[in-house]
Amino acid sequence: MTATEPAAQAASPSAAPPVIEAKNLSLVFQTNDGPVHALSDVDLTINRGEFVSFIGPSGCGKTTFLRVIADLEQQTSGSITVNGMTPEEARKARAYGYVFQAAGLYPWRSIAGNVRLPLEIMGYPKSEMSERVRKVLELVNLDGFEKKFPWQLSGGMQQRASIARALAFDADILLMDEPFGALDEIVRDHLNEALLKLWAKTNKTIGFVTHSIPEAVYLSTKIVVMSPRPGRIIDVIDCDLGRDRPLDIRETPEFLAIAHRVREGLRAGHSYD
Repeated sequence: MTATEPAAQAASPSAAPPVIEAKNLSLVFQTNDGPVHALSDVDLTINRGEFVSFIGPSGCGKTTFLRVIADLEQQTSGSITVNGMTPEEARKARAYGYVFQAAGLYPWRSIAGNVRLPLEIMGYPKSEMSERVRKVLELVNLDGFEKKFPWQLSGGMQQRASIARALAFDADILLMDEPFGALDEIVRDHLNEALLKLWAKTNKTIGFVTHSIPEAVYLSTKIVVMSPRPGRIIDVIDCDLGRDRPLDIRETPEFLAIAHRVREGLRAGHSYD
């Protein structure tokens, strides 16, 4: 063993406790039409600093699983921990930020006011709030837009403001529920690049829901392929494309091979029907 090997092992994400760990997790919704099996026997480990995308057809449980992590839904069986805690404890400890499909900005608040909102709710001092807002707006390239209102910004800029709001209290985990799904391809490409740069700067652990195979492969270190309801994990794919990912990496054989495996996993999932 060389002198550098212990340090490398210590820095490895797998050497640290998992950030998110689900074991035999299932969730059944009770409805007037009978039970709906949203998730079934989900086993998944997410380590610190990973970018994990969830992909599958509509209704496969991608968003439901994200909501279980965030304590917005509760599993009916199995277990899940977030930073070694229950999701409820992690929520109370402010362990994560959550970005929804729609930006969800209040139109009567300025961009700075929207980003500041969770800090106000949490009772941060005014001086600290101002500095945090300044830093996260700079991080998402919205410095100079503090006094603008949401209706004065493009859809892509509004989503960046929503991401800044989720980052304002500096949680270690960022949960993103298809945040770019409603945007055109050019804006989406730009925000994908910006998100990778933000992830490189902050080293957050990111859980990301998408319907786009190219987006999942471009962004992720790990891709979780899910089946139609009841939501099961069909495949977990390591996406070892390095941290430096220009958009034209999508034309390389390595990228296309991973995309092909994702597509095959989605087809295999549909065979359960």
